[in-house]
Amino acid sequence: MSNEELSGLDRLYATVAARKGSDPTSSYTAKLYTKGSAKIAQKVGEEAVELAIAAALEDRDEIISESADLLYHLSVLWANADVDPADIYAKLEAREGQSGLAEKAARKTDGEKKNGV
Repeated sequence: MSNEELSGLDRLYATVAARKGSDPTSSYTAKLYTKGSAKIAQKVGEEAVELAIAAALEDRDEIISESADLLYHLSVLWANADVDPADIYAKLEAREGQSGLAEKAARKTDGEKKNGV
C-alpha cells in the first residue's frame, strides 16, 4: 500500500517509524528514539495532560493542537514498542458492539486471574 493510500494516522505512523535509526541531530523523532522508552512515555503523558487541560477550558483550537501532539507522540511510542496501529484497530474492532461497562468488567476479571487473585 502506498503512503497516499494510508489514512492520516497510518501515514503519521509510517513516517515516525521510518525515522528509527535516523540522525538525531536532524530529526526530532529520531532524537526521541535515542532518549528511550521512558522519555517517549513521558512525552505522551505530558501531551495527554495538556489535552485534558485544553478540554477542561473548552478551548477548541488547543484541543485540536494538543490532540495532534498526542497522536504524534503516541505514534512514536507505538513504533518504538513495535506496535502496529493495525493491532490497535483490531482491538477496537473486537470491542465494537460491546458495552463499555461489560468490557471494563471483563478486563478487571482477566487482570485478577493473571495476578492469581
